[in-house]
Amino acid sequence: MALLKVQNVGEMKAKSSISLTSESKKFQMELLRIEHEFKSAIEYLKLNNNILLFIDGIDMRPGNIDYNEYLECIKGLADAMWSLNRDFFSNTRDSQGRLRIVLLLRPDIFNSLGLQNDANKLRDNSVFLDWRTTYPAHRNSQIFKLVDKLLAIQQDEKLDEGEAWDYYFPWSRPSTNESVREEDPSFISFLRLSYSRPRDLIASLQILQDEDKLSDIFYRGKAREFFFSNDFKERLSEYILRSIKNQTSFYYTDEEYNMFILFFDYLYNPYFTWEEYCTKFEEYVSHIKINYGIIPSFAESKEIFLQFLYDTNIICYMEKMECETMFRWCYRERNFSRIAPKVKYNMQYRVHYGLYKSLNIGHQRKNQ
Repeated sequence: MALLKVQNVGEMKAKSSISLTSESKKFQMELLRIEHEFKSAIEYLKLNNNILLFIDGIDMRPGNIDYNEYLECIKGLADAMWSLNRDFFSNTRDSQGRLRIVLLLRPDIFNSLGLQNDANKLRDNSVFLDWRTTYPAHRNSQIFKLVDKLLAIQQDEKLDEGEAWDYYFPWSRPSTNESVREEDPSFISFLRLSYSRPRDLIASLQILQDEDKLSDIFYRGKAREFFFSNDFKERLSEYILRSIKNQTSFYYTDEEYNMFILFFDYLYNPYFTWEEYCTKFEEYVSHIKINYGIIPSFAESKEIFLQFLYDTNIICYMEKMECETMFRWCYRERNFSRIAPKVKYNMQYRVHYGLYKSLNIGHQRKNQ
């Protein structure tokens, strides 16, 4: 009787395996059918102009999907996009225009995909959005022109380039580098609190706009005063920290993010040396072990953690040149040939100005 039960279990497993195999084949056949119908429909299109289909939101990983599983999904999506663009859309006949799919990806996520010939794909088939500028050349930069345009299009009359910005922000302040320029125009002050991204400057303008609705700061000439107030800095700092949380959420859970933020309870100065960092890191890891019992992957060593701080643009390293000190930020060092810049060790480091308030730099943790 026992042998019969074993045989029945074996038969059940075999039937289950056959059923799964059958369902898998049906699924694959259904995918092939959808692909065939999709391609047939595209072939009938007669486009007069080129059409770009942008796929956005990829960097927001759903909380119920594991990181490795989600990364595989993105890899599949990227391979499918590449195949369609290269082998199918480019060979569409009797159509003046062409269809092309474009994935909107952060550079760090692209680097994580591990695609074949990724360097060539990045250089020959990608557009790298670069809003960087320098303080002396900011007036001619694309980011200044974009923000100025946003202000200008809201006016009743046509304005010259820069006129809208100068109307709202006519002030300047003492220069941060007196050997190069006598004073810093207002736009430089905005850049210092940002990562040279349009959305950062727009966030600053929105905070000013919200305050103006409450207290009429522009009419009363108080915009400059509010910009340098703790209230403004706190609001903008919280926005910047949220953007970093969104960035890290692709890789880590909320609990891991909370563990990560604890490190800044040990920083008493936004400027710190390599030796000071090593000491603070050991204190931080000790605290994590005691309170969480685990060490997250980003804190497995002081070198890995420093690179993590650099990748998220929370810190830069300072490199002394012949005539000046260069502030090496990850986002400023990134380019086509160096998509994932590396931080240098045994240097001096600095936390980003825009994060001072939200990270409470300089405040010791209670009951330490």
